[in-house]
Amino acid sequence: MKILHFYRTYYPDSFGGVEQVIRQMVTGSARLGIQAEVLTLTREKQNMELEFEGHTVHRVPLNIEIASTGFSWSAFSRLKQLAKTADIVHYHFPWPFMDMAHFACQIKKPSVVTYHSDIVRQKYLFKLYQPLQNRFLNSVDKIVATSPNYLATSATLARYRAKTEVITYGLDAAIYPTPSNQLLGEWRARFPAPFFLFVGMLRYYKGLHVLLDAVAGTQIPVVILGDGPVEAELKRQAQSLGLQNVHFLGALPEEDKVALMQLCYGLAFPSHLRSEAFGITLLEAAMYGKPMISCEIGTGTSYVNVHEKTGLVVPASDPLAFRQAMQYLLANPERAQQMGKQAAQRYAECFTAERMARNYQTLYQQVLKK
Repeated sequence: MKILHFYRTYYPDSFGGVEQVIRQMVTGSARLGIQAEVLTLTREKQNMELEFEGHTVHRVPLNIEIASTGFSWSAFSRLKQLAKTADIVHYHFPWPFMDMAHFACQIKKPSVVTYHSDIVRQKYLFKLYQPLQNRFLNSVDKIVATSPNYLATSATLARYRAKTEVITYGLDAAIYPTPSNQLLGEWRARFPAPFFLFVGMLRYYKGLHVLLDAVAGTQIPVVILGDGPVEAELKRQAQSLGLQNVHFLGALPEEDKVALMQLCYGLAFPSHLRSEAFGITLLEAAMYGKPMISCEIGTGTSYVNVHEKTGLVVPASDPLAFRQAMQYLLANPERAQQMGKQAAQRYAECFTAERMARNYQTLYQQVLKK
């Protein structure tokens, strides 16, 4: 079986949550004898075909970007060419250009869409795009929602329940690097007190402004790993609040991320808008046995982090509630440790890459039998 994944960004150009999921899908399904390739856009001018962790990544030039939607004129011919040798084309939604390419290339192969998120922010442009979106989702064979929570709350998915299945994300711990003792020692020396860790792109929906307000006037250490569009704005906020206990590290290599994940007391995940559809970082924290604090936003975040079992779930955009949750975990280390153990157990039961790959293998087989 040969699968062609199509998404706007991928490794080694970008390291976001969807890219991580595709990576885990591809490497996990390879162990089941499924050959997978990825077609993506790039700003690079060289190495348009490359091997990454045993699979081929086909890259085409990004020509323009409008409202976070990348367009590539050469993607049309490349998609049409690669789809000819694939058994299934696996799309990753949302990406309006992908819908256009699907019809422009007259893709007739069996197709699967992983529905990663609703379109939340671009409300006016969405009204223009919606007819194309509906035509695209009508045309594909199967749609995958990434959590039962998201399926239950997405107005778009409600229209396609008959052909939508739930397959949650999964991670393979073996893919992650093992940090050296020296690196662990360096980070332990830098942050000796119990600290909460945030990992991710610094985007508008991540709720980091709420996190900064939550720790204002406290001594709770917070380490923020990642960069992004609102980084400068957040640093100005931290400065105006006089926060000496918040540390912005920027983007760091994967080994540093794992080291910090292993050393942190718990994960702070303050995303406050529905644009946060799942939260791969929550899965990573669960994988490393860490208690989590997240917000109730009606998406998969509360499927990963179960309130008072794997961590605490608080109201969105509520700094006081987030602060109280952090203080509770710090004041109750045994309870926090128990939540971390239960998070690791839930990861092992529900969120491994092997489980995700087997579920997709079953889905692929169903689609091919149609």
